Amino acid sequence: MDDSSPEVTTALEAILMASRLCQKVREDLTEGASIQKSDRTPVTIADYGSQAIICKLLKDTFPNDLVVGEENSTELRKPDRSNLLAQVTRYVGDFYPSASSDEVCAWIDLSSHSVRNRFWTLDPIDGTKGFLRGDQYAIALALIENGVVQLGLMACPNLYVSKNQLDGKKGCIFLALRGRGTFQMDLEGKASQPLYVSKVAVPEKASFTESVEPDHADHITHLKLAQKLGITQPPLKMDSQAKYGIVARGEATLYLRVPSPSEPGYKEKIWDHAAGAIITEEAGGTVTDLDGKPLDFSCGIKLEKNRGILASNGILHGVVLKALEM
Repeated sequence: MDDSSPEVTTALEAILMASRLCQKVREDLTEGASIQKSDRTPVTIADYGSQAIICKLLKDTFPNDLVVGEENSTELRKPDRSNLLAQVTRYVGDFYPSASSDEVCAWIDLSSHSVRNRFWTLDPIDGTKGFLRGDQYAIALALIENGVVQLGLMACPNLYVSKNQLDGKKGCIFLALRGRGTFQMDLEGKASQPLYVSKVAVPEKASFTESVEPDHADHITHLKLAQKLGITQPPLKMDSQAKYGIVARGEATLYLRVPSPSEPGYKEKIWDHAAGAIITEEAGGTVTDLDGKPLDFSCGIKLEKNRGILASNGILHGVVLKALEM
């Protein structure tokens, strides 16, 4: 597989389309644009629209491939959600003008929760709460073959282009191809440039990123670990897999995700890490669980054989793992 392969070109087209839909929905966001799923995670029109577009495009191009996606149309099909479904259909219609509500639901439901030797995994909006706040979110797509991520793409419409442009241009696409490196582009899929992790080799000079939501990880353990390592910079709190992106381009040295004390046995979903992990790895970094084991994407929709997440610039990975043991 190379950067001109059908997998890369199709995935990039899908991510770009979904990114435009999400930006449009965010501009138009009103109170009625979100509902509550049974797990109380906010779901937006953009979640459904993004998944519909990406699943349709992938299935049109690769009809034999499975897409393991986060959403399904169960909530949308309820009679009291007819207005919400109409809005999703309208936004998808900007890309597929003849799309009916039934077709949009069918496209959303092209995803499954079973895996094969080759499949795609999709988070149509990773960081839904960040999306609703106007902060960071990502559209994340990855191709997995025999349990190993081969291709990862991530659109981050609200992420600044570089740390030197905090008040400047926003919007990035990250693309990583196994053995070919990681690249950042603009939201039109242009201006490609290679990315590399930081060269920080002393823990005291390191920085780390973590989730915004305190129930997503053990922030107290993160803080204690940082103190043990001599890290003095405050954590960069960020929603979504965008955290992998800033490690990949050297703005953070570490991404920590120790399971929350409220759910110590929590197993991460594959769509929350597949794209981000290869983006960090192909930029020269290392991604493992908290025991130093590679992430195993062959166990279904969860990383059943892994505990937590540690992403780093590679240089400090062993030091951090050792500190975690103490």
